[in-house]
Amino acid sequence: MFHPKTLKLYLQQEAKNTMLVSSHASFTLVFLYCIFFSAVALSLPVSDPELVVEEVHRQINESISRRNLGYFSCETGNPIDDCWRCDKDWEKNRKQLADCGIGFGKNAIGGRDGEFYVVTDPGNDDPVNPKPGTLRYAVIQDQPLWIIFNRDMTIQLKEELIMNSFKTLDGRGASVHISGGPCITIQYVTNIIIHGLHIHDCKQGGNTYVRDSPEHYGWRTISDGDGVSIFGGSHVWVDHCSLSNCNDGLIDAIRGSTAITISNNYLTHHNKVMLLGHSDTYVQDKNMQVTIAFNHFGEGLVQRMPRCRHGYFHVVNNDYTHWEMYAIGGSANPTINSQGNRFLAPNGPFDKEVTKHEDAPESEWSHWNWRSEGDLMLNGAFFTLSGAGPGKSSSYSKASSLAARPSSHVGEITIASGALSCKKGSHC
Repeated sequence: MFHPKTLKLYLQQEAKNTMLVSSHASFTLVFLYCIFFSAVALSLPVSDPELVVEEVHRQINESISRRNLGYFSCETGNPIDDCWRCDKDWEKNRKQLADCGIGFGKNAIGGRDGEFYVVTDPGNDDPVNPKPGTLRYAVIQDQPLWIIFNRDMTIQLKEELIMNSFKTLDGRGASVHISGGPCITIQYVTNIIIHGLHIHDCKQGGNTYVRDSPEHYGWRTISDGDGVSIFGGSHVWVDHCSLSNCNDGLIDAIRGSTAITISNNYLTHHNKVMLLGHSDTYVQDKNMQVTIAFNHFGEGLVQRMPRCRHGYFHVVNNDYTHWEMYAIGGSANPTINSQGNRFLAPNGPFDKEVTKHEDAPESEWSHWNWRSEGDLMLNGAFFTLSGAGPGKSSSYSKASSLAARPSSHVGEITIASGALSCKKGSHC
């Protein structure tokens, strides 16, 4: 839940994000305060998501152009990575990362405006009375924190790691594994960055008390066992993580979550990879807006990359090298904008379709806006289009007029997906 300090920060950040003029700032903060208590952490959706799509393409094009001109030998054409990875002093300039986001989650600042907190103790996880030096102690604090790790470590949590607002988990410079127990929960909080972690073998937890702030702990029911669970969260960015083999989803976002970017991750060995949208009847997820960019969906994956409901989902320049059932699916009329991805179908003759329109007859799903622009289809892969299409609906008019980065660049853009091995004093 929000607490007074983090609520103030949230309201200030929302005012900045919406570019409010000073004459309206006081009224807007009061208005946002009312929204908070009526809808908790829900964030207003971008009124024209195609403008966000356009900005993502501009950033990708600029990175590709700089790389082709040879400004920096380390540049890859990936605008997130090119924003910070060429800096040999990245370890001294860690917070630069907060300015490198793209897409719907680009305004997630995490703990940028707070102090650094160093995790020194990978054990001694006490869900109710966490000890200083542990990860759980850091994430529940009210103030913004940029959380780093003093060495390689594996953290086996006893219960869900319930995060407070304005936090960054930054695993660069160490090999940090969260595994073997319940994992990360982002519930009714805002401005979270998760970067550079190995998250795997996550289990269910619950039926016990867990602390979510210095002032409060409460009873938790059985959790799903997701790698990263976003429940009513907003302004969330998950970047350069390696995720695999969890009990339920690797990354799930439900219950009104929005303003999310999922980028540069390496996802493997899992069935139901990514659920975006709670249920067909939970219409509040119409406000969900998610960017899925530069990820590698790799070996041992089965389905839901992602599975979408209700909202708007921009899937751009990802590499799909494995699936068993389908790659991208959805129900309840989601808008899916697939651009510049590379889809390598499995060898089975009945598993070539990228898409799956679920829980509706064709007479219904044929009206859902699902588009493929510049995608590369390999080994017989095919994408079933639906919706009004460019020229018949404004929903895709801008996106369809843009040239997504050619899917031939996907290999270069995603080659460093997953948690990076970063050494002090050299390019990451």
